[in-house]
Amino acid sequence: MARHGENIRKRIDGRWEGRYLIYSEEKGKHIYRSIYGRTYEEVREKLTTQKNLLIKDQMRKTAACKEQLNPVVNDITFLQVTEEWLADVKENRKQSTYIKYNLIVKKYLQNFFQKTLLMELTDIYVREKIVDDLSNSVQKSIYCALNQILKYASQKYSITMPYLKKPPADLHSSPVKVLAKNEQKKIISILYQEMDRFKMAILLCLFTGLRLGELCALKWEDIDFENKILMVNRTVQRLYVEGCKTKTKLVETPPKSEYSKREIPLPAAILELLISFQNNKDYIFGGKKPMEPRTLQYHFKQILADAGLPDKNFHILRHTFSTNCIEGGTDVKSLSEMLGHADVQITLNRYVHPSMEAKRQYMDGLSEFYGQIRGQAG
Repeated sequence: MARHGENIRKRIDGRWEGRYLIYSEEKGKHIYRSIYGRTYEEVREKLTTQKNLLIKDQMRKTAACKEQLNPVVNDITFLQVTEEWLADVKENRKQSTYIKYNLIVKKYLQNFFQKTLLMELTDIYVREKIVDDLSNSVQKSIYCALNQILKYASQKYSITMPYLKKPPADLHSSPVKVLAKNEQKKIISILYQEMDRFKMAILLCLFTGLRLGELCALKWEDIDFENKILMVNRTVQRLYVEGCKTKTKLVETPPKSEYSKREIPLPAAILELLISFQNNKDYIFGGKKPMEPRTLQYHFKQILADAGLPDKNFHILRHTFSTNCIEGGTDVKSLSEMLGHADVQITLNRYVHPSMEAKRQYMDGLSEFYGQIRGQAG
């Protein structure tokens, strides 16, 4: 079905449908409502009218709340609070966290909410400001920053600010991509030919599901050869840094979260390869300093080309590891811990996507089971 404009589409029956979001007090969540018309223009006009009515209603509710507040709070702009919050993040959070949020503020929030008062921040107001063509990942980061700013304002000024919930996507997000079995065979055959540190790193990722930054930051002290365990203690990433001549620099930090600090058992074959590469340098793949993630990405693309495969993102190795584990019978809880996820549900929703081959095996097994029952009944 063709899609046009803001959540407007043409239905199979020939009518046009426009969708808008409202908060349902009864259900305690945001839900979609629809408007119909014979033409796109008719629906667009109705949709605009409905959205304006919702905004006015929200503003009336906000105005009623503002009358009960300290007049000083009423005049505070959102960007004033944002700068205060950023200063607090810089002082109390990781450097990488500050850099990430500072970039979001400078690139998006300053443009979207330039003259906005703090008390104007409502669900509907924010949804009208944030443009639809931003990726799901960027929108998620924006809403995360907004909610942290509002939480900071609530605590500092002793006021009640709303929690902003990112609207659900209209379409189901595409499942993450994994390497097909034949692609894995081609890549592994190349990895074992004239093995070097880059091939070793890529192979280790296929066997452990490490993130790119975690892989590049690995030190020899992170390998417990006696107990056959790999410990994830840090990560590296290239971050934008104000005042830096190169605009970005490689920053080593603790892992993504407390859950990312983890131990992963190593199979004997990988342990033997690591032993053969062991040296007196600090970092396993970088030597005296962490390996540059872009360098490892470049070598991965070269291996793909040598295998006659199309270009793919390095993160596909982590997805592939996850899927192989599930298809091999690994329980989701164990996999979640090895991946460093805070919640098992993240593992299920984001990284575990059974292949068509696995689904076919399940269906064939079910047919065989029913066939046995039929035979016994006969």
